[in-house]
Amino acid sequence: MSSDVVSVRVEDLSKCYQLYDAPRDRLKQFVLPRLQRATGQPPRTYYHEFWALRDTSFEVKKGETVGIVGRNGSGKSTLLQLICGTLSPTTGTVEVNGRVAALLELGSGFNPEFTGRENVYVNGSVLGLTKKEMNARFDDIVRFADIGDFIDQPLKTYSSGMSVRLAFAVISHVDADVLVVDEALAVGDSRFQKKCIDHINGLKSRGTTVLFVSHAPEQVKRFCDRALWLNRGRIMAIGTSPAVCDQYEAFNDAQDQDVPDRHSALRSNAGKLAKINRLEMACSEISPFDRFGVEIEYEVYEDSIDSFLVGISIRRQSDNLYIFGPNTSLDNVEVPNKRGTHHVRYEIPSLPLLGGTYYVEAGLFTDKGLVCLDYLPIARVFEVRADYFCEGLVHFEHKWTVTPDD
Repeated sequence: MSSDVVSVRVEDLSKCYQLYDAPRDRLKQFVLPRLQRATGQPPRTYYHEFWALRDTSFEVKKGETVGIVGRNGSGKSTLLQLICGTLSPTTGTVEVNGRVAALLELGSGFNPEFTGRENVYVNGSVLGLTKKEMNARFDDIVRFADIGDFIDQPLKTYSSGMSVRLAFAVISHVDADVLVVDEALAVGDSRFQKKCIDHINGLKSRGTTVLFVSHAPEQVKRFCDRALWLNRGRIMAIGTSPAVCDQYEAFNDAQDQDVPDRHSALRSNAGKLAKINRLEMACSEISPFDRFGVEIEYEVYEDSIDSFLVGISIRRQSDNLYIFGPNTSLDNVEVPNKRGTHHVRYEIPSLPLLGGTYYVEAGLFTDKGLVCLDYLPIARVFEVRADYFCEGLVHFEHKWTVTPDD
């Protein structure tokens, strides 16, 4: 539910850090340039510059959900901190219309010596709420965090997941105009992730602007209206989330460097609502244009799971190239979502892949693939064997026409 009202405007934003090779260089930089200027010498610098963000400009409309993708160190967190006002820009401006609530990192804004209850009130006051307003929201916050008697225990006794639950519970109940979430939903069990996604969807429907950082492009594609790709502090692309994420993934595939682990980004940590028991293939060796099929057995542990879906993907083994990835939600197929063991068969009548080694992955998800309940990476490997008759990856139906010479 976006509008023409600008919620966040960033213009020519840059952030530079001064990096020192040794602590004494910081002292030298503080003292010596002044002495050098006083004696008529050109001042020296004892640091080198690191530009975490350079010349960044964009706008986010009210009610939009914008995903931010990029490798580690690309400037994502710096950008969010500048938008939230916890960092000051070196150059450029940030304009935010309305109250901002942000979950930037584990335990951000919390005091480990305070109890959960005390941290809720302190964090609420930082976000601009009065004690009366926090009293009215407190029971809802505790219910959402679902950490039981730990609410009256010091935060230093919490697990990282419990800290995130409490932090997210606070920021999601402050009636913010702009909600900023930096990779926080990667921590916590699948039940809590689903609760967070459902709550954010409710905020979106009421016109809240959401800035969402994730290392899983699949999540950004399904959750965000638009996406922004940062690389080494500069915007590489901004546009519709599928288009930008496809560019980002193609860039990663072309680089011989470490990239975020998409498996860990997809998998939830604990407390599964459903689980894949097995995935079977009729054979591990086929020819081009053979029928291809897999059967998945999965188990649901809840009475029912809303927005439940099953996904399959095929990748080339040599380079993990993503070839095809349908799911039951995209294909408008309803699958069993109630407690018990269920079976789903997936078939391709004529597989057009050319010779090579490939593998199948499978996953159980909710909310259009945003929340992963279970995931099997490299569930089955199969070989496509063929005599040489074509170059490339897949075979397309085609024909040649020879035009006679005049």
